[in-house]
Amino acid sequence: MSLPPLAALRAFEAAARHQSFKKAAAEIAVTPTAISHQVRLLEETLGVRLFDRKPRQVVLTQAGQELYPVLRDGFVSFANAIDRVRRRKTSRGLTVSVLPSFAAKWLLRRLPDFQKRHPDIHLHLHTSAEVVDLASGTVDAAIRYGRGPHHGLVVQTMFRETFAPICSPALGIQGFDDLSRATLLHLDWLNPDDVTPTWERWAEVNGVEGLGTSGGISFSDDTHAIQAAIAGQGVVLASPAMAREEINTGLLTMPFDLYLEGHNYHFVHTGRGNNRGEVEMFGDWLLAEVKKSQLHLENSLIDD
Repeated sequence: MSLPPLAALRAFEAAARHQSFKKAAAEIAVTPTAISHQVRLLEETLGVRLFDRKPRQVVLTQAGQELYPVLRDGFVSFANAIDRVRRRKTSRGLTVSVLPSFAAKWLLRRLPDFQKRHPDIHLHLHTSAEVVDLASGTVDAAIRYGRGPHHGLVVQTMFRETFAPICSPALGIQGFDDLSRATLLHLDWLNPDDVTPTWERWAEVNGVEGLGTSGGISFSDDTHAIQAAIAGQGVVLASPAMAREEINTGLLTMPFDLYLEGHNYHFVHTGRGNNRGEVEMFGDWLLAEVKKSQLHLENSLIDD
């Protein structure tokens, strides 16, 4: 392409926008004489006058009026493209390991708020039920459920999980007799321990007698168990926090105000690494979301 010098085009665009060589010089950080020389060079290159020079003002000629908007839009396009490249170069990555069920039922619907607050952080969710070694550098942080151990890691407790009977309103579960006749949905936990929520423990802790817990349907994923409950296939002992949206919309109901406590959810990381700041920002946002959801739950209970 045969184009005039970029410096001359830039000087002309600034002078045309300000209608002043002096103001254009101040913007570009040169002298008014330098602006005048660049504009003169451009006029000689094009073979036309671009300005009518007056004592305290310069006015665009017809040729200048034709050229100015094209250059103005071009420089705006340059600036926007350069800004996008710079942002891409400085965008910061953050990989967080999280349980698939926690991601699906709690985290994903809240993530747009994090992206809105931190658009420069590229977040990658590593969803897996397996515990990832944070020291390996594969992931930067993790949301984990359980008592640990979390040796050598920075640990921020999010909230203690609770479990309660949840089912479709269509089942009409109102008392323990109804529950004893219903199909119970069970979860197969990967690493069961003395706090693992089971129907046996729920009945024992809450003094419910005569509940047959040996039959029913078992699931390896609690999101599938919740979907089965929505479909009216039975009653699941699940987390109200994970099923909060379905409960709020009436797809599911909690027929009994009887709970079973589980372990805590924790946000853990090494406290080291080049993107420690991004990890801490995500952790702070997580804890703020936990407080927000707990406050919303308290208000809904008051309303009920």
